[in-house]
Amino acid sequence: IFRRNGKDIIVEVPIDFPTAALGGSIRVPTISGIANLKILPGTQHGSIFKMRGKGVPSVRGHGRGDQHVIVYVEVPKKLKSDQRQKLETFAESLDKGTHPRLDAFLDRLKKLFAD
Repeated sequence: IFRRNGKDIIVEVPIDFPTAALGGSIRVPTISGIANLKILPGTQHGSIFKMRGKGVPSVRGHGRGDQHVIVYVEVPKKLKSDQRQKLETFAESLDKGTHPRLDAFLDRLKKLFAD
């Protein structure tokens, strides 16, 4: 579960789409037990959260490292028909600017093939 980088600990944690979009609290394993981590609304896949002082103690006795939590947004493999319908309605309601990276990519793609 854990990787070490000096005094720092790295852990990868899957989260569901609603938590990534709306925010919330998740339980995260640390080397000293379970801790709660606040997920901000609009968290993107691959975002890194720092939990200060949750890493490895210094061998010289001067503090501890940090724990870096990489969150991965997990998309459901199967949806019930009512879930699919609600998601399609949600997708139709999105305005330009809701997904800045996607919008920028599509704009570049249009320019590439415009010539």
